[in-house]
Amino acid sequence: MSESVPERVLSEVIAENLRATQGINPGKGERRSWDRSIPILARDLVEAGLGGVEMLIEYQLPLTSKRADVILAGRDRRTGADSYLIVELKQWSQAELYEDDADLVLVPGMGDRPKLHPVLQVRGYCDYLADFVGALDQHRGAVRGVAYLHNAGDLDIHHLYDRVEDERTRLFSKTRRGEFVDYLKAQFAPEPGAAAADRLLSSSIRPSKQLLRAAAGEIKNRDQFVLLAEQRLAFEMVLHAVEKARAGNSKQVVIITGGPGSGKSVIALSLLGELSDRGYSALHATGSRSFTETMRRVVAKGSSRMKAMFKYFNNFMTARPNDLDVLICDEAHRIRETSENRFTKADRRTGRPQVDELINAARVPVFLLDEHQVVRPGEMGRVADITAHARSLGLAVHQVDLDAQFRCGGSRAYEEWVLRLLGLDGGGPEVWKGDDHFAVSLAESPYELEALLQARLAAGYSARITAGFCWPWSSPNGDSLVADVRIGDWARPWNVKGDRAVGDAPASALWASSPGGFEQVGCVYTAQGFEYDWNGVILGPDLVHRDGRLVTVRSASKDPALMRKGVSDEQADQLIRNTYKVLLTRGMMGTAVYSVDPETQQFLAGLLETGA
Repeated sequence: MSESVPERVLSEVIAENLRATQGINPGKGERRSWDRSIPILARDLVEAGLGGVEMLIEYQLPLTSKRADVILAGRDRRTGADSYLIVELKQWSQAELYEDDADLVLVPGMGDRPKLHPVLQVRGYCDYLADFVGALDQHRGAVRGVAYLHNAGDLDIHHLYDRVEDERTRLFSKTRRGEFVDYLKAQFAPEPGAAAADRLLSSSIRPSKQLLRAAAGEIKNRDQFVLLAEQRLAFEMVLHAVEKARAGNSKQVVIITGGPGSGKSVIALSLLGELSDRGYSALHATGSRSFTETMRRVVAKGSSRMKAMFKYFNNFMTARPNDLDVLICDEAHRIRETSENRFTKADRRTGRPQVDELINAARVPVFLLDEHQVVRPGEMGRVADITAHARSLGLAVHQVDLDAQFRCGGSRAYEEWVLRLLGLDGGGPEVWKGDDHFAVSLAESPYELEALLQARLAAGYSARITAGFCWPWSSPNGDSLVADVRIGDWARPWNVKGDRAVGDAPASALWASSPGGFEQVGCVYTAQGFEYDWNGVILGPDLVHRDGRLVTVRSASKDPALMRKGVSDEQADQLIRNTYKVLLTRGMMGTAVYSVDPETQQFLAGLLETGA
């Protein structure tokens, strides 16, 4: 580090040109690892004659929780245009490739888990910024990136240089500090960068035209997205609303309702592809981690840029009004009262309704939902709630109800049978009269249930077993899951709780779609939003037949959501019934059921045939 820069000058540069962004105040005890790195970076800027370049610290990437350590904002030395340099500051003194994997590194003293290569991290930030900040839509080259390991010498990180490929993957160490200063001189003109910083911070947030073109090609080329009847009507209604909103500089709300298998997600993805193709800024959002992560891995497979098109509902807390043309809110029954959680900073706890944030974010917010899939306290994605809030804002609301039924083998009769069984449509249970396109059966034991589905799996079909949340859910015991779901001498584990696989069991978000999921019992939170060919459902002691009808037993549930204060018995009753509605309607070709309660099993035997 050079000693030629007076501390007074350095302090002035930091005071005048360092901006904290997104609520981070570096003077009030919230500094992180960059605290000791900022003076080093400031000193390098001063030595390069760039004391006027702005330093945006802890810049939160739009619509995410990710933060770039520092963005330098100034004027390009060659063109005079705005120029931005993302700097990932690492205080590592040593790093090596993890098991010769060029994308992962191991840092001594920081545990045995690998970390992402820092130049890949910063390149991802560059691509994301160029894809979502309107000011950069036509000037992707205005964003560059470097990883600065100012405590490490070249010999300490020499293998990491193999990943340096372009202007978004530059790497500098303390050995190359002189080169870094020269690099800064080549990037920025010796002029104030405040105006460039202002333009970045105040820019519209929307997918870039390049990203929209990529999304359109990726999604529209999928031949399984075929819209039929009411699905096509809903699709055209949204396109009409979007065109009308643009022509009239207005705002409208569209609500699309339908039961499981009615094609809501097919509509959502078809809209995302078509709107992207037409050049509209559109994003897809849900409140389900499992569903969003599967969209990112399946629909956006192989494209990190495409993954950024799939958001969560709570990503729009700070979105500016109408920055997007369209926000497609899939699984909108998962909308919560607010986006706040235990990690939300005090100064951002406004109590603002989440539905207000979602409506605010786009000219045409689209809500796709099934009211019978509200399974958690605090979820309020109902037509009446969304409509009332939209109309309180003076907005027109258009609603389309989907009548077609596709997931359950085309069997509307089965969905209606489930609704009557659970008392969700006002009618009582009735005998299953059969359907040539959908099989429903009763298993006489959990062993038989598993064997039935195992045979389907062996024949090349997809199959899963789910259960009501009536057993404890233990954390893994090392590399193995605990067999918590116990019925007599039959025992199986729940699906994985977290984001990492345990042994052969896939991560929670991938239980329904990845190999290995059949060996665990799924809960409603991992099954919701997904489908598989053959469906097995275990009714726990929280739903039993008594006095001629199915009743819920709240005390038999192990779901922490139902143990919270403020959840009434009436609410718990509705949530348990909705939970089983979700579980019973995941299959596309058939469903087999088993109840742990003898009286309920006998009741179901009077409605269903045994076997499959």
